Amino acid sequence: MLETYLTLDGTILIDIDILVETDDWADEASLQVLAKKAIAAAWQVLDGGQQPESELSLVFTDDAAIKELNNDWRDKDKPTNVLSFPAFPIKPGQKPGPMLGDIVIARETVEREAVEEQKLFDHHLTHLIVHGFLHLLGYDHIVESEAEEMEDLERKILAHLAIPDPYALSVTDDQSD
Repeated sequence: MLETYLTLDGTILIDIDILVETDDWADEASLQVLAKKAIAAAWQVLDGGQQPESELSLVFTDDAAIKELNNDWRDKDKPTNVLSFPAFPIKPGQKPGPMLGDIVIARETVEREAVEEQKLFDHHLTHLIVHGFLHLLGYDHIVESEAEEMEDLERKILAHLAIPDPYALSVTDDQSD
């Protein structure tokens, strides 16, 4: 497991624990860099400012493992691209506590969607990290108005990273959860 500390102005904000469960992923150091950029951009766009130290876990796994989680937690017996498990329920805009939660991402689904939607793999992966992070911060997409707000934030965050609008390029419905 690899840990990285995301800092703004030298203050520790978020401790990112990375666990790579399957061999098909890039090395932990590369995933750490990508995750750190995604979370830092999200925090900046959300204007999170200074906050107490928090922690989140990123698990890079495969379709079999995420299918089991999706079935156990959501009664959906199929793989998905990303699942988020907030440690504590918060509303958008609230300051998170010391533990944000877990984000789990499935390699095969991410790769398949990137190919189908003609996106760069790292761009799609970054989008899913941002998507999962927003869920940990209380954002959701069940209600249409909330979905629009969340997608707008995702677009702004990804634009901050020079990544094209993921919804404009998408040729299939987003299955992120």
